[in-house]
Amino acid sequence: MTRKISFMALASLLGLVALYSVRSHGPASLGFAASGRSMVVPAGEEIPPYHPSAPHEKSLPPTLDPAQFQDGITQNAYAMAAKVRRALYQQPCYCHCDKELGHASLLDCFTGTHAAVCNVCKWEGIYTYNETQNKKTAAQIREGILKGEWKKVDLTKYKEYKPESGGH
Repeated sequence: MTRKISFMALASLLGLVALYSVRSHGPASLGFAASGRSMVVPAGEEIPPYHPSAPHEKSLPPTLDPAQFQDGITQNAYAMAAKVRRALYQQPCYCHCDKELGHASLLDCFTGTHAAVCNVCKWEGIYTYNETQNKKTAAQIREGILKGEWKKVDLTKYKEYKPESGGH
């Protein structure tokens, strides 16, 4: 015997489950920070690969030349990435390009053209650059990435590229 559940009954049931989850475990149990503005890594979600430390700068592959791209945001992202390769090497990439492209860190996104077509990579790359300018360590930056702080980057601020200054 099968029972049909009305849409309203199902919605009510899901609402009760969500309410119980929030009351029992806090707002983060629904995958959002208490502020509701940014997502946190849900319990059990796999953290994409990264390297806990980086070799000397000369041992790392170069990022692509920003001049080969047409839009300012991409040019700025690649210019910034070139300046923080060691930090990028130590960051995960939440577009999960490790699964599709075999990337081992955020740096891999900028050594090829992937970051040019992926806003997640641009957000994380610009976030990493900005945080290095704030004197954050790679581990501190990674903690911010894991918390989803990269999602607060406003890419529209980087529309204009000024190559003479090496980026934005």
